[in-house]
Amino acid sequence: MPPPPQDPFAALLARDSAGHGNNHTRPPLSLFRALLPLLGETILKLVVSGEGSSRTGVMIPIPQYPLYSATLAELNAQQINYFLDEDNGWALNIEELRRALVQARRHCEPRVLCVINPGNPTGQVQSRKCIEEVIRFAWEERLFLMADEVYQDNVYAEGSKFHSFKKVLFEMGPKYSESLELASFHSISKGFMGECGFRGGYMEVINMDPAVQQQLTKLVSVRLCPPVTGQILLDAVVNRPQPGDPSYQQFSQEKAAVLGALARKARLTEEIFNRAPGIHCNPVQGAMYAFPRIELPARAVQEAQAQGQAPDMFFCLRLLEETGICVVPGSGFGQREGTFHFR
Repeated sequence: MPPPPQDPFAALLARDSAGHGNNHTRPPLSLFRALLPLLGETILKLVVSGEGSSRTGVMIPIPQYPLYSATLAELNAQQINYFLDEDNGWALNIEELRRALVQARRHCEPRVLCVINPGNPTGQVQSRKCIEEVIRFAWEERLFLMADEVYQDNVYAEGSKFHSFKKVLFEMGPKYSESLELASFHSISKGFMGECGFRGGYMEVINMDPAVQQQLTKLVSVRLCPPVTGQILLDAVVNRPQPGDPSYQQFSQEKAAVLGALARKARLTEEIFNRAPGIHCNPVQGAMYAFPRIELPARAVQEAQAQGQAPDMFFCLRLLEETGICVVPGSGFGQREGTFHFR
């Protein structure tokens, strides 16, 4: 069994409060850090159980990152869809969460709520008010909250700001911070680093029962050790150059250049799509994606159905064949019935 993360790395994570920029002097009641390229799969393995009406339900946003639905299918968990509000900039609506939860309780046991912020594939950044409402909702309904925050450095729109769930949770006081179970995720694959190939990431878990935490440690440990290069890069991510360090000025310039270029591309993408007939694109507030809605003629929908394809897949294939532009059909991420998108 590999050893746990060494003290120097754990100290770095603690200082940076798991990379979220939250300098809390008060530690959480239960904390677990993993130096591994983790997805929510590890957490889900702990909570998924049962068959039929006792089957574990996991609430995920629609549109969603497809690996969530794939993982739930692999673990035989019940996927509970809640729809983001496209007409309101892909906002997360609490009433929609309640609708999905009440409906799901008829046939499963909802236990987990997953939130992706900034959004993938939708590119929205949730407001602090929204995050507070989600925390209250999860606390009231006794749901384990999973916060996928791997795009936290990618915020572009004026007036948008990233708020980590952990930071907001602790600022809401002990009523919530001492009892709500929360797992936060971050990665070196996104942000301004963009080192996808090294598969480095980590999670921080708060308020987990010690006995369950012990099982989580076992689940992480049996996956053995991540590549050394990924560990080195992860150390660089959480231990960034500070003012006064020899490389600080160059680091700051390169970081600003990368994020500035992404912000310009986000605005340009939004503008170009909204000029095109039949395409509507919400403001790209963050992350690395736009998820525009497309209006397809009835004949195109009929032709797609005749070929056994989703209409947006039909559109994307024709776009690729005629222009060489490759996009991903929205049906792969989930969308409201009767709407079509691409990422």
